[in-house]
Amino acid sequence: MKFLILHGPNLNLFGRREPHIYGTTTLAQINERLQLLAGELDVELVIHQSNHEGVLVDHFHQYIDSVDGALLNPAGLTQHGVSLHDAIKAMPFPVLEVHMSNIAAREPWRDHSIIAPAVKATIQGLGWRSYTAGLRALVETVRETKAT
Repeated sequence: MKFLILHGPNLNLFGRREPHIYGTTTLAQINERLQLLAGELDVELVIHQSNHEGVLVDHFHQYIDSVDGALLNPAGLTQHGVSLHDAIKAMPFPVLEVHMSNIAAREPWRDHSIIAPAVKATIQGLGWRSYTAGLRALVETVRETKAT
């Protein structure tokens, strides 16, 4: 099985950007942890980060027929990423939304996700563990679906 991991705008700055909110773990370290977990789960990952919504949409389109699910941190596109929302709804596989911080506990404008209605579930507030929890849940969900 193969899964798409998409990181949105500014997430390449993890480790430097607002460490009091996001911690000091870098995106490279998150990806490394995801790859290690993928090895344990016996799945393959395709990982991309972009600061541009259209590029993230393009990745969904590119992998529409070749992955079993996707994990997405939409970052700053969470509240306004209409084309990303629409791309997710067109996917034939489950997509989980992840956030390192608890967006409901931050600035009032952050607590609404335009992405949430398009995804299977949202995992947030666990720091880098939101990603690994999301990957575990996604793999388990797809395996259960394929077993029935």
